[in-house]
Amino acid sequence: MSLALLVSACGTKPAEQTSGSAGSGEPAAANTTKQESKLDAIKKAGKIIVGTSADYPPYEFHKEVNKKDEIVGFDIEIAKEIAKDLGVKLEMKDMKFEGLLPALEAGNVDFIISGMTPTPERQKSVDFTKIYYTAVQRVVVRAEDKAKYTTIDSLKGMKVGAQKGATQETIVKEQMPGSEVKAIGKITDLIMEMKTKKIEALVVEQPVADAFLSKNPDLVYADIKLTTEDSGSAIAVKKGSTDLVEAMNKTLDRLIGDKSIDKFVTEANALVEQ
Repeated sequence: MSLALLVSACGTKPAEQTSGSAGSGEPAAANTTKQESKLDAIKKAGKIIVGTSADYPPYEFHKEVNKKDEIVGFDIEIAKEIAKDLGVKLEMKDMKFEGLLPALEAGNVDFIISGMTPTPERQKSVDFTKIYYTAVQRVVVRAEDKAKYTTIDSLKGMKVGAQKGATQETIVKEQMPGSEVKAIGKITDLIMEMKTKKIEALVVEQPVADAFLSKNPDLVYADIKLTTEDSGSAIAVKKGSTDLVEAMNKTLDRLIGDKSIDKFVTEANALVEQ
């Protein structure tokens, strides 16, 4: 009988020793390791990596500063302020616009700041901060064609350029259905397409257009009104990075509140014109 009782006892594991058991007296997570948050990982690494497409003045663009090529622009100044508030170094990665979201999802960058609009489609795969800047969308044409292209209908059957993967590509497709969109990754290449008459018009944000039109008097704004002209820019982070979004929003609140972003935009436009 003693032997039978011993065998019986050895064949049953007490419920309280089962990790995560519904009948245990402790929470299921008691024996699991807390996952490190994105913000904690960044602070631990001592740096934060930003992805951007540096061909979009005055947001971000290349400029020779003290005989050295640097990425400048008001987006970059915002990124610097975020890194400063987090107490880490800022590292930049320049790539084509359409490669930014894949790079973020793959973990190659920690956040994206590149004049990006938080569309519902993008929000399915990444999280966004609050809107930090809102610009108007404009249509650019050659000066010689200003009187020719005055309405959306006047561009029917024509090629209209837009940055590949950007909001402007969607605008052309949805608001100019009679036109053929030509999407290219770099704004500088789209400007060249305009000048060489490979496209008839270009949809672009006004601050960006202002920067290029100031250096290209043969290009002007068309008197064409888009039905949805306003689009805001926000910072993108990997899905689920709630603490990082909150930290970035604190920086944005400060920069918006003290008018620093307006100052950054003015300074960036001045750099473009130099």
